[in-house]
Amino acid sequence: MQAILDALGSWPSRAQESRRLFHGRGRCFPGLEFVTLDYFSPVLLLTLYETPPAPDWVDRVASAARPLAPGVQALVVQHRYQVGAPSQVFWGDLPEPLYARRGRLCFHVHLARQQNAGFFLDMEPGRQWLEQQAINKRVLNLFAYTCAFSVVALAAGAEKVVNVDMSSAALNLGRANHQLNNLDKRGAEFLAEDILKSWGRIKRRGPFDLVILDPPSYQKGSFIAQKDYAKLVRRLPELMPAGGLVLACLNAPELGDDFLKAVFAASCPEAKLLERLVPHTDFPDAQPERQLKLLVYQLPPGINEPE
Repeated sequence: MQAILDALGSWPSRAQESRRLFHGRGRCFPGLEFVTLDYFSPVLLLTLYETPPAPDWVDRVASAARPLAPGVQALVVQHRYQVGAPSQVFWGDLPEPLYARRGRLCFHVHLARQQNAGFFLDMEPGRQWLEQQAINKRVLNLFAYTCAFSVVALAAGAEKVVNVDMSSAALNLGRANHQLNNLDKRGAEFLAEDILKSWGRIKRRGPFDLVILDPPSYQKGSFIAQKDYAKLVRRLPELMPAGGLVLACLNAPELGDDFLKAVFAASCPEAKLLERLVPHTDFPDAQPERQLKLLVYQLPPGINEPE
């Protein structure tokens, strides 16, 4: 518990930028593997992935945390180990609307209403990379969720972003994120499609200069990385006939980057691995291979042309 309080006490609680304050899931703090603590100004989110070690554990952490966070208006506790991942406002009043803040950009988040907040903090290295690469590019954002990548790309000067996701509700939040940041609505397109069954409709929106692959690692009936990731990689040449950059993402602790490398070697051997992006320092891990994988590939032009 003291490690959590130390992390909270060393952080300026009136800061605006959203971030992870404590990452027990990385196994760097023995006995605290079940807990994370995030900040979405002005709210703290304490997420529990297992039953706490004592019945009063949450009460003690919450009581001790309150005087260390004078600028915080509420503490939300989420029980991810329970069916439906229920959340409760433990103390304070939850403001509405609530945003994840990233520099001058904002994103809608919903801490007490759904399992995922709507903005993934660990994906920041990918967003920083995209910010540097997106200018004048036509971007395809697959498994777009609430379209944070799209907001970042358009704010950085992308020509166009096509966002594809099965969930119309997630894409509606994506539209709201674009409106929130005053982005030209003509710059983004939103397709509610089953990606593995919709390549024709997706391809017609191309060609693309940059493709983001950010699928779930396991979503029953929709996507299972170990058998379906190769189906995405195999399609890259027809989506990018002039070549371009690919950001291949995978958040599956049980699969190392060797898995992604093998998928590309077998399904698109012409693609060249440029780098694996360094994970964010807010997400330390005793086993780096378990961290979020963000691999950048370069696709050469013309590999889909008939001989």
